[in-house]
Amino acid sequence: MENDHDNYAQAGDLIQLTSPNKKNHFLQLSVGGKLQTHRGTIHFENIIGKPWGSEILTHTGSTYYLLNPSIHDLLLEIPRNTQIMYPKDIGFVLIRMGIGEGQTVLEAGSGSGALTTALAWAVGSIGKVISYEIRPEMLNLVRKNLERLNLADRVLLKLQNIDEGFEERNIDAIFLDVHNAYDFIHHVRNSLKPGGHFGCIMPTTNQVTRLIETLRQYTFVLIDVCEIMLRYYKPVPGRLRPTDRMVAHTGYLIFARMGITANQSAS
Repeated sequence: MENDHDNYAQAGDLIQLTSPNKKNHFLQLSVGGKLQTHRGTIHFENIIGKPWGSEILTHTGSTYYLLNPSIHDLLLEIPRNTQIMYPKDIGFVLIRMGIGEGQTVLEAGSGSGALTTALAWAVGSIGKVISYEIRPEMLNLVRKNLERLNLADRVLLKLQNIDEGFEERNIDAIFLDVHNAYDFIHHVRNSLKPGGHFGCIMPTTNQVTRLIETLRQYTFVLIDVCEIMLRYYKPVPGRLRPTDRMVAHTGYLIFARMGITANQSAS
């Protein structure tokens, strides 16, 4: 993650070593450490104190570049046991739901922790993420992923079923990654602050339809449904064309704001 070391890599930093063909290695920089690859060995003593972006040579002369890893790259490399949300979706979620520094955000369905990680990164050191998950093995994986990125202190992990609702109140934003999100909208309403943001990802259209009906029932407004598709191009001058694979449909994203009726406002 970004640091304040005047653009120089220091012991303890999480670094990214990238080859010209985009082979990435994510490592904790330590005194006396080294990286061994099929292209040669890199001793960390030759990295500490180097500016970000420096060319680093293995003992055989192969090139890597020293980078300060972005949240995008970290999310793609996150250890996982389940399908994760992709950066293309997560980035839109953060902007669409107004997630920012100092906010308190709640999610249910931690999975492998890709969204949890991005939320923790976005709310900053003074914000808080509360993450509900019913599978202990997944919660342990999320914890390890957060600790690896020094973000664990920003997240409260709760091994708890959401059937009985959420314990927190006046939450800035709530995101659900559960297949039956429509069953929990009344709980969302109890915990979300007036005008707060709601978001959800669902795999099928019939689920989305049922969710929309439920959101309207509970006076949610500004309901939007979308999907994000991303196509990369091969960056070859004179032969620019799309890559062979496209990151297309990964899920339907649903967004809404919590409204208050005239009668509720008067009470």
